[in-house]
Amino acid sequence: MAEGSGGDVSEFLSQNPHLAQWVESLKEHNETTKQWLARREFVLRNMEVFPTIQPGTMTPSLDRLLSLSKVWANHVFLGCRYPQPVMNKVNDMAEGITVNEADMCIHKTRSEIVGKGKRPAATVPDAGSCVKKSKTGPNDTDGKAVERNSGHPIAAPVKSGPSPGAPAEHQPFFNRLYKAVAWKLVSAGGFGPNLDHFEILRTCVESCKASLSCVFVPLKDIPDLPAGCTQKEGQVCELRCQSVYMGTGYGRDDCAARAMASKEALKIFQGRKVTVKLSRRRFRGRDAEDLVLLDEQPRSSTLPPALSYPF
Repeated sequence: MAEGSGGDVSEFLSQNPHLAQWVESLKEHNETTKQWLARREFVLRNMEVFPTIQPGTMTPSLDRLLSLSKVWANHVFLGCRYPQPVMNKVNDMAEGITVNEADMCIHKTRSEIVGKGKRPAATVPDAGSCVKKSKTGPNDTDGKAVERNSGHPIAAPVKSGPSPGAPAEHQPFFNRLYKAVAWKLVSAGGFGPNLDHFEILRTCVESCKASLSCVFVPLKDIPDLPAGCTQKEGQVCELRCQSVYMGTGYGRDDCAARAMASKEALKIFQGRKVTVKLSRRRFRGRDAEDLVLLDEQPRSSTLPPALSYPF
């Protein structure tokens, strides 16, 4: 199991004793302790993605989650390969789970060797959950990206779009995140310009057993900027959590762009509730359905162009 995440899982199970005995019953008899602890974290982190799962009851949703957890564990520890759409899915679901390099299978593709490196603990704000995209022009359809300090290179997304039921599946998680952000802002004295917006958002997301994804793209490489935009220098940051878009920010460098994106994301939590919705956004010159977190405030129907598309 990863350093820095085992304690979180143990704490979570100690707070939810009804889950502890049940989840241990899911261990395969041929799994090593390290393999099981990693797969257990995968299962616990992704239960909220399958809201129909009832601990103690075998359902199609639970069977699918367990199958995906085994696919991920077989890939990480045994070097098994699966169709690329499946690999994209399980790597996205495993975001934030750390596995020691020494425990991982050495049978790796060339791209994985180039991108090799232990995923740092999620408590490091600059690393782990941040993606630096290479130059992306309108004809760059591979979606190549390099994940900083990560052992899992970002694969080209399968652009099939989110399912119609995706907003309802993600809503329970963001209801919990809304409460976490509300209490955090109360303890910080309220929303204001002098807060460390990224740190507040990151800690709240991690308290809900998830991770924040940051994608950076140079401003000059974004093909869908408004025609009147003359600014070409600087970085743009897009924030997502569980594939749901939360905010975009611009700055002279990565840190400034991330801070602005976090501030924009926290603004959404100032209303009475937040809602996950399907919305149209531009992505590399075309319209695409995206999962977007919104509040109740009337806003412009035009959202910033997407920098990533994890569907």
